[in-house]
Amino acid sequence: MADLPKRKTPRLPGWDYSSPGAYFVTVCTQGRKNLFAPVGADSISARMVERTFLETIGRYKGVSSPKYVVMPNHFHAMITIERADMESAPTIPRIMQDFKRYSTLEYIKLVKRGILPPFEGRIWQRSYHDHIIRSEVDYLRVWEYMDTNPAKWREDCFYCE
Repeated sequence: MADLPKRKTPRLPGWDYSSPGAYFVTVCTQGRKNLFAPVGADSISARMVERTFLETIGRYKGVSSPKYVVMPNHFHAMITIERADMESAPTIPRIMQDFKRYSTLEYIKLVKRGILPPFEGRIWQRSYHDHIIRSEVDYLRVWEYMDTNPAKWREDCFYCE
C-alpha cells in the first residue's frame, strides 16, 4: 500500500479548543452547492440548519452562540465557551462534528419526505474554518463581517450561482 500524504490539521497547534473564549467558525457545503435559501429568503433548509445548530450547542452547558448566519452554501457562527469546569467542556471540533452530523440527519429526513432536494455524497465539506477571537476589536470585526456578509453575497469568496 502506497504511503498517502498526511492531512494537515487546520487547527492551531497547541491550542485547547475547549478553552473559554469566543470562536468564529465557517463550514461549507460539499462542492459549495447552494443547498440553503438564497440570501434574505426564508426556507425550510435554512431554518433546519439554524434549529439544528441551536439544538447542538444547547446540549452543552456553558456554550452559546451570540451570532450566526446561514448562507446559501455555507454557515458562519460565533461560538462562546464559558466554562469553569474544564474537565467536561466540549471542544470546538466536537461541537462542529455534532452539528454537521445532526444537520445531515435532519436534511436526509426532509429529503425522504420530499421536502428538500437530494444531495450527492455529503452535505458538508470534511473540515471547517475556525478563528480564535482574541480581542474585543477582533470580536467586533467578526460581528460586522457576519452582519454584512448576506448583503455582500455576490462578492463573497464562497459565491456560486
